[in-house]
Amino acid sequence: MPMSASPVEPQAATPERPDRTRYLYLAVIVAVLAGIAVGFVAPDLGTALKPLGTAFVALIKMMISPIIFCTIVLGVGSVAKAASVGKVGGLALVYFLVMSTVALAIGLLVGNLIDPGQGLQLTDELRKAAEAQAATGGESDTTEFLLGIIPTTLVSAFTEGQVLQTLLVALLAGFALQAMGPKAAPILAGIEHIQRLVFRILAMIMWAAPVGAFGAMAAVVGATGMDALKSLGLIMLGFYATCLVFVFVVLGPMLWSVARINMLALLNYLRREFLLILSTSSSESALPRLIAKMEHLGVSRPVAGITVPTGYSFNLDGTAIYLTMATLFVARATGAPLSIGEQFALLAFMMIASKGAAGVTGAGLATLASGLQSHRPELVDGVGLIVGIDRFMSEARALTNFAGNAVATVLVATWTGEFDRERAEAVLAGHDPFDETTLLDDDAPTPAKEREEAALQS
Repeated sequence: MPMSASPVEPQAATPERPDRTRYLYLAVIVAVLAGIAVGFVAPDLGTALKPLGTAFVALIKMMISPIIFCTIVLGVGSVAKAASVGKVGGLALVYFLVMSTVALAIGLLVGNLIDPGQGLQLTDELRKAAEAQAATGGESDTTEFLLGIIPTTLVSAFTEGQVLQTLLVALLAGFALQAMGPKAAPILAGIEHIQRLVFRILAMIMWAAPVGAFGAMAAVVGATGMDALKSLGLIMLGFYATCLVFVFVVLGPMLWSVARINMLALLNYLRREFLLILSTSSSESALPRLIAKMEHLGVSRPVAGITVPTGYSFNLDGTAIYLTMATLFVARATGAPLSIGEQFALLAFMMIASKGAAGVTGAGLATLASGLQSHRPELVDGVGLIVGIDRFMSEARALTNFAGNAVATVLVATWTGEFDRERAEAVLAGHDPFDETTLLDDDAPTPAKEREEAALQS
């Protein structure tokens, strides 16, 4: 009997391998601080470093389409009944619509209470900046948006980097594999190997995060400085406070009442993703990791694969709050405050226009400018007043959008019976750490095996 203890000791020694990714995220923090310092000391140099941040976000975006495709195809293709996928998608869209409305209402309430925008003056330079943003936003047309979900070809969704187009192609492929029955097992196995390759590439790209964070922060501080923060501090602080209220007063209690998950515990579990978003000002940079972490938390693969990418286009809570407060700010600053009726009409339009403005830096500002251009052209010039601090507000937008999508994924999984609460408790307690090297669970059952077992049982 005592001899049986000998083989256990080598296994106990293996987990002591140091987690090198811990140093990676410490390096990101140092890089952010260094970027801020460079931006203050040498603004021109800081602005010139912007391509570093842009390149890192571009590398992450390069991986989004293949990750979404593999995740959804494996998830949908292994589901026994197509109706369950439709149930997940329908429930998610209803939830997104309700929460976007709540976010708009909260932003509207706080915006009217603090009444920002008084005492600011619009210069010719700011007018030109506003015109540029309006041109970037383009025409906001609901029909064009819906038609834009259909890609030109089956593979163009991957080359153009459109999240909703990729989602559509992946769903079609998943349902086709589902209809093929046992014959789909080899294809699912092949896609699973591709998924592991894609996540391994993403893990490699993450080591460039400190460089990207340094360039992004140096550029924004170098271009903005502190002047804009002094004169526009009220709208910034009000927006940050509103986002915190939404996360902890609205989302937190809902998460606990439905899934019995503590909001602080979930945010702590996603702390590295929040740091990544904070340094790049883009929630899209953390989208692939959110899918992987939600699966690890106990959310089924179909729910994570459908809810997360869809939420990035339809569940932009932070952007909704921003649009309401920024609209009231611009109207007040330009001396043309909106009546309650005008506020509801304009913001209802913006709620539709914001769909598809995924977590990319500047998308919220472009949506704001194009929305005002369509409904109140005389207010467009006022967008220039907010350009200087939009980068800082963009961080709060992205963080709130990300938190909202994480909560939405857990809630939808719970409502559809696709959430393993016991596993979630173990993960959040630190007993089952996330594998940062592969971003996948090696011990999890594969869709191909699940399909084969289901076929044998039938």
